[in-house]
Amino acid sequence: MESQIHPLTELFEQLGLASDPVSIARFIRQHAPLDNRVLLAEASFWSQDQKDFLREELLLDADWAETVDLLNNLLRQSH
Repeated sequence: MESQIHPLTELFEQLGLASDPVSIARFIRQHAPLDNRVLLAEASFWSQDQKDFLREELLLDADWAETVDLLNNLLRQSH
């Protein structure tokens, strides 16, 4: 069975964040660049539930892992 790749908009919905393209771009601009010494799931701007979700999805290499990786990469870049 192939894993499902979720779009970034769905990840933002899953995290309880505004998921329209303008809001996603604003979130990334507001929080980037994330220091490379900080794990994505440990960033200070997440709630505990969001941290737990991100950590679990990456740890289990679950359906959301590729999209979480994409968000991680976007947050590491200067915008």
